[in-house]
Amino acid sequence: MKLYFSPGSCGLAAQIALREAGVPFDLVKVDFATKRTVDGDYLQVNPKGFIPALEWDDGAIVTEGAVILQWIADHHPDARLLPPVGTVDRYRAMEWLNYVATDLHKGMAVMFSTLVDGDSKVRFAEGNLALRFAYVDDHLATNDYVLGDRFSAVDTYLYNVLRWPPRVNIDISAYAAIQSFMRRMEQRPSVVASVAAELSTNR
Repeated sequence: MKLYFSPGSCGLAAQIALREAGVPFDLVKVDFATKRTVDGDYLQVNPKGFIPALEWDDGAIVTEGAVILQWIADHHPDARLLPPVGTVDRYRAMEWLNYVATDLHKGMAVMFSTLVDGDSKVRFAEGNLALRFAYVDDHLATNDYVLGDRFSAVDTYLYNVLRWPPRVNIDISAYAAIQSFMRRMEQRPSVVASVAAELSTNR
């Protein structure tokens, strides 16, 4: 199995989930600027050009981070990365997974865009992202993890996205619950190993 990723981007969540599930995989680094890997043209893997992409052992490829996380959870139920399909808890998890993917991830993408000027980014961060961070912080104030007291695949994605604000000069240090969540996540062996793997490929 291969996980296509680019250091610092949204492939980290899938990597953490794979490690939590105990799934063996190879990391394939994608050069975001050239859309190339050591194997060649990444657009032949994922025509959208985005990461992550997960290539199964039979050659099938799945894209979109939130979908990859669901696949990992559903095919490795013993890891209990998501609640069982069809349950109310599963739909609550999907609510959160989609919230992170759309409101947070896509919102943060604005801050990295070269098509948006600096002043507009500041206004967007203050008028949009601050509300999203506050909502997450309020939830985490009474929950160790997104789904309560148990770690899930949703946490991998949230942790991934919440690593980005400092890179675009957004200070989230005042969100105490978010900071506690990040410290909690950073103590997990799967997170330590995944971050180290990204760093080693970025040298």
